[in-house]
Amino acid sequence: MIVGVAKEISVGEKRVALVPELVPKLIQAGLSVAVQPGAGAAAGFNDTLYAEKGAQLADDAFTQAEILLTVQPPSVDQIGRLREGATLIGFLQPFANKAAIEALATRRATAFAMELMPRITRAQPMDALSAMSTVSGYKAVLLAAGHLPKFFPLLMTAAGTLTPARVFVIGAGVAGLQAIGTAKRLGAVVEAYDTRPAVKEQVESLGAKFADFGLATQDAEAKTGYAKAQSEEFYQKQQEAMARAVAASDVVITTALIPGQRAPVLISAQMVQGMRPGSVIVDLAAEQGGNCALTEPGQEVVRHGVVISGLTNLPSTVPYHASQMYARTVVSYLLHLCKDGRLQLDLNDELTRGPLVTHQGEIVHEAVKAALAAGGR
Repeated sequence: MIVGVAKEISVGEKRVALVPELVPKLIQAGLSVAVQPGAGAAAGFNDTLYAEKGAQLADDAFTQAEILLTVQPPSVDQIGRLREGATLIGFLQPFANKAAIEALATRRATAFAMELMPRITRAQPMDALSAMSTVSGYKAVLLAAGHLPKFFPLLMTAAGTLTPARVFVIGAGVAGLQAIGTAKRLGAVVEAYDTRPAVKEQVESLGAKFADFGLATQDAEAKTGYAKAQSEEFYQKQQEAMARAVAASDVVITTALIPGQRAPVLISAQMVQGMRPGSVIVDLAAEQGGNCALTEPGQEVVRHGVVISGLTNLPSTVPYHASQMYARTVVSYLLHLCKDGRLQLDLNDELTRGPLVTHQGEIVHEAVKAALAAGGR
């Protein structure tokens, strides 16, 4: 079977779905690899590197591939060029990408959305979301440090002592923990909050203080590992407690997401107004509406003297390592699906069934089907 790798066309996307070092693994598994010219150039992987590892160059990976690997969801036009019955593996944004998902069903494509990978132990090598969250958490701190008109670390100089920056991280998942670790390495004083009490030990192991707002959160974690949505009363009390922490911080990094839903608004406009001028908010939930009421997705704005970064797709700004990490998850998943050079799908297997969105002309993922029926665009 031919595994195709397309050149990404989404604006600003520099990652590639397969890096040269992984081509031999696919060949050893009995697969052929066809890479569109220039597919890896923006990430630092030129065509020669792919060819040296045994890949062929293909002018149009969509028409030639039996299994297509992508980073961003393909456009409806690109899907129209897919071989009928082909397999697609990549990020598909399935809950809000109705036209593309329906087009995949029409082409009878077997489409796997990497963002729907189950959060179970067996799936860890295939967890693309966690891999990309690591990049986002790291880059969020660098963005904040670039905007903040202060040093991050404590400095004792001949001109006097400079106090360290105070960083408050909201959400201690993969992105939040990476942000905590990066901010600590830069010398900041770090505090973090999460509705899930179980992450307190992880926060403290990185040298940060866990903010205990005294809210009952025993039922705050879903089986997926993500935080559960809470009641309006909970969020009201949470915001009251959080306002003090936000006002005392130089940098706030927010990471709270709920799959398939708008990100919860945790920082109100009033809370932003209470921050010191020159402070920075980096909103990693911007792509799903943002955790800050004043976030403008895709933009960096200044409100009440506070820089609010709502930039999206931060992993693409570190394309070399982000591509390596993403490609490893995709290849691990593809090799899970393949036996003896052929796709052999066991729909009773949670790893196969969980990310499967379309198959044999139907949208088969029930949550995706329900979301699109309810108005996914």
